[in-house]
Amino acid sequence: MQPSDTIKSGITYIEQNLKTDITAEELANMAGYSVWHYHRLFAQVTGMSVSAYIVKRRLNRALSEISGGRRAIDVALEYGFDTYAGFYKAFVRMYGGSPKNYLSKSEVSVMFTEKEMREILANWNVPQDLPILDVYTMDGTKLSENVWSIGEDHILKTGSRERMLTNMKLAKALAMQGFAASTPVPAKSGEEYLDKGQIIVLARGIKGNPLSKSDRFDESRREFGNKYGESIARLHRALTVIESEIQPNEQNLYTHVTEWALPKVRKQNIQFNIGLPDTFFEDYINNFRILFDKLPKQLIHRDPNPSNILFDGGEVTGFIDFDLSERSVRLWDPCYCATGILSEWRGIDDIYEKWPDVLEGIMRGYNNVNPLTFEEKQAIFYVICSIQIICIAYFEGVTEYKELAKTSREMLKFIWENEMQIRKILA
Repeated sequence: MQPSDTIKSGITYIEQNLKTDITAEELANMAGYSVWHYHRLFAQVTGMSVSAYIVKRRLNRALSEISGGRRAIDVALEYGFDTYAGFYKAFVRMYGGSPKNYLSKSEVSVMFTEKEMREILANWNVPQDLPILDVYTMDGTKLSENVWSIGEDHILKTGSRERMLTNMKLAKALAMQGFAASTPVPAKSGEEYLDKGQIIVLARGIKGNPLSKSDRFDESRREFGNKYGESIARLHRALTVIESEIQPNEQNLYTHVTEWALPKVRKQNIQFNIGLPDTFFEDYINNFRILFDKLPKQLIHRDPNPSNILFDGGEVTGFIDFDLSERSVRLWDPCYCATGILSEWRGIDDIYEKWPDVLEGIMRGYNNVNPLTFEEKQAIFYVICSIQIICIAYFEGVTEYKELAKTSREMLKFIWENEMQIRKILA
């Protein structure tokens, strides 16, 4: 069974047993993995820890039943919360507001009957007998409460005006860069969407799947690295088109690392005997500071890990899982893709030896499309270190991710030991 199938089975089990006690140990035993390895796979697939995922699903299911008219206290107790106050506090921690406020937001899940869905679909010139299904990711996670697949080639989705209009602009910008983007299908009226308080869009589906891990490190690893890099550069061109519409927050990477993450990592360097010399930290603080202000910044993807980049027929077709909230150094995205590949394959024989080839392919691919400045070429090593330093500081502070912190520390040491090889890329 593939790791994604293992997590899919675990998610299915969670969904079927939300009203009972479920532990990571139980899920790991069912999968035949150690608890640590299961935690790591689960976090890669869902973006959160096992316990956080279970709590979120219980909160969502409970909220759905409450919105349907059931007594809140009865539902809270059924889903494992000792009191309604406990449910309330957990909800506020997860969503930043009360259940009542959440239900009043325009982004709350939209519930349509089969008849209503068919009436909506009648606004488009598509076969009216196509199956209407919920959308799931490859790992079995439901993509959204407000997205449905219409047959094999279309997606129906709804949401707030601001978010949906932004997503349509992004899809068009991605299509202009040659990606298989989820662009809107005009309705019979000629409009790109229906406006029923919330915007409803029928869009084209995206074909493709993430590249298999074995392909990332076979004899074609430089070639696939090049394709990752070129695709991220093209993505960046698309993101610059919509950046003024997003008005994202700007992240000062240097300040974030030096003021928050680096002090924590220096302590861990001593505590866990990582072996990084003081000169490593001094060089980062002094030399990256000089380069940082000269690095080009723009709206970025933020999480272009290999699982979020789709391939079809050996070519990149598109990207998924956007978080269009941050303007930062554009180097972040290609460097994050490279470290994401390294983290997924940590512990495999001779993988560390092969990874610099992948990194070089990614950076050369990016440079072929979006030429890097002199300062960016000098900063590749520092941005890669920045990513690892942030990961170490964050993971060590979360109980479920202690082992991931250990992995990240090992990766940072490897990166430091191969500093000269990394610096020679594009030199």
